[in-house]
Amino acid sequence: MAQTMVRCREIRESDVDAVADLLTRGFGRSRAYWMQGLRRQALRSVPEGYPRFGYMLDNDGAPVGVLLLLYTVRKESSETAIQCNLSSWYVEPAFRNYATMLTRVAQRHKDVTYLNISPATKTWPIIETQGFQSYCRGLFFSFPLLSRAATDVAIEIVPADVTRIEDVSVAEVELLTRHARYGCLSLVCRTPQGTFPFILQPMRIRRGWIAPPVMQLIYCRDIADYVGCARAIGRIVLQHGKISVSVDSNGPIEGLAGVYTEARGRKYFKGPKPPRLADLTDTELVLYGP
Repeated sequence: MAQTMVRCREIRESDVDAVADLLTRGFGRSRAYWMQGLRRQALRSVPEGYPRFGYMLDNDGAPVGVLLLLYTVRKESSETAIQCNLSSWYVEPAFRNYATMLTRVAQRHKDVTYLNISPATKTWPIIETQGFQSYCRGLFFSFPLLSRAATDVAIEIVPADVTRIEDVSVAEVELLTRHARYGCLSLVCRTPQGTFPFILQPMRIRRGWIAPPVMQLIYCRDIADYVGCARAIGRIVLQHGKISVSVDSNGPIEGLAGVYTEARGRKYFKGPKPPRLADLTDTELVLYGP
């Protein structure tokens, strides 16, 4: 009997179809869902020297395990850091003994900050034993239309093809339009205090055909910006059939009407630079969808 030879290697573009098949079997989401995300990974910018898709367990050329990785350059003021969203880890039952090969190879860069933003509750203790720390304990489900009205807030939806927005940096314009192309709702609020960009996305809470009336806040510069513009944003999200905006949080948010829960929304990191709340751009949530 031939000996099984399993090795861990980078996912190549020629592996995408087989990887999509594996993920479809492993997670129960449609193959179209996985192919859309993998195509987006194929086209996006990736920091030099890092894998485009992630790693797979290769058994005689066929993937029997996969861990998707989404690398991003984060720039805060004058600092630049590499961040990696660990996503969609699955190994076929017959090859579970090799599962640690994936995590060991994927997390080997000491200068990279790794994120796990969608851990199942039962995996929290395992993740913590791997050296990850929680940076977000839960979600605050805000009801923005119940917030105190701010005066003189003008709001506009950012289309995917715009090239310039007054009082918004070139980098943020590119961020807003890129996420609009991913299907997010990109907004700009203009107030006497300044101009503030936001990115939101419909939230998937449970399986089924009926979408909950919730948007998730994917990006803002500071949660205080959302508090100040919440009522204006609430009018826009209502036009999209939503009444609530969920915000990553470690407790109730002053100035917002809503409910805080730690039953969902916990997020972890490991590495040199803790991520900030209210920035889920270029993560699995937007590339693969809710």
